[in-house]
Amino acid sequence: MVVIRLARGGAKKRPFYNIVAADSRNRRDGRFIERVGYYNPVASGAEKNLVVNAERLAYWEQNGAQLSPTVARLVKQAAKAA
Repeated sequence: MVVIRLARGGAKKRPFYNIVAADSRNRRDGRFIERVGYYNPVASGAEKNLVVNAERLAYWEQNGAQLSPTVARLVKQAAKAA
C-alpha cells in the first residue's frame, strides 16, 4: 500500500521533514516514490513552514494512497492557510 508520510531529515535538534509518497513496507527515511512537499517546524523569518504540492497529493489520493495522521493534519492546516 502507498502511504503519504513524513521522512525526517536535518541535523540533530533541527528537524526537517519531507512529505513523501512511499510503500508502507519501506523504512521511514528509506526509499520513497515521490516527494510531495516539506514541513519545517523550526522555520524562522521569511522561511516557509509548510509547502505541499496539492495537485500531486490529490493524484496520489485518487490512486489509493493513505495519509498518515500527521500529514492529514498538516494538509488540513495548509488548506486553511491558503
